[in-house]
Amino acid sequence: MVVIKIQDVIDVLMAPVGDILGSIDKLIVGNPSSEVTGIAVTFIATHHVLEQAYHLGANLIIAHEGTFYSHTDSIQPHRGSDLVYNAKKQFIDHNGLAIYRFHDYCHRYEPDIIMEGLIKELGWQAFVTEQLPVATVITLPSCTVREVVEHVKKQLGIGALRAVGDLTMTCERIGLLIGYRGGGELVIPMFDQHNLDLILYGEGPEWETPEYVRDAIHMGQRKTLLVVGHLESEQPGMRLLADRIGALFPRIPVHFIPVKPVFHVV
Repeated sequence: MVVIKIQDVIDVLMAPVGDILGSIDKLIVGNPSSEVTGIAVTFIATHHVLEQAYHLGANLIIAHEGTFYSHTDSIQPHRGSDLVYNAKKQFIDHNGLAIYRFHDYCHRYEPDIIMEGLIKELGWQAFVTEQLPVATVITLPSCTVREVVEHVKKQLGIGALRAVGDLTMTCERIGLLIGYRGGGELVIPMFDQHNLDLILYGEGPEWETPEYVRDAIHMGQRKTLLVVGHLESEQPGMRLLADRIGALFPRIPVHFIPVKPVFHVV
């Protein structure tokens, strides 16, 4: 039987894109020459996820976001005295876990696998009108914003969204953006350039796009914004990635480990 090493899995994941200069994707911890006994795919490698991966026999965790509380996953010397950081690092090392940060490459897939996963989870594949580099335009049969909200909550299994605008407004054209793509410089021009009624994104600065939409509504314009959350918008893509990895490595157990939203409404 052919032994699959951690580097073999990484090479397969990188192959559709090629080298990305300055990418943050890397093996955070672990030996690339180690044999893979199982793979756990997740949005973020929380301590709870690491415990589940260990009990499932998975020694390679593929995580989309940072494990050590920063975008670059830099392991800074002063963190060695922090109880939370130290306990997490000790658990990883003691149990021989490897963590591969897979962020930039999956966003460079064609199509972006994180966006593809969200569209699939929402059941909107047949309604895709335009695929832009960092967004997708969806054209639905005429419905209300409230109906879109309830559909998104049901499909993603979440309890709440944040909204700016009139939920009774009818809408057809929706701009869909994942993760941290809610900044005004990117999002605001999309309303007019793509004739959008509604934009739904993961997260972004609260003083940019939301305030623009507030002013637009005050001026009598038909614009609405829904904020679903970073994790909530990107986790479906990691579920899809787990399915793809399972097909690529059928002899290795591959598990998708979901993460609950970090915030709860109080």
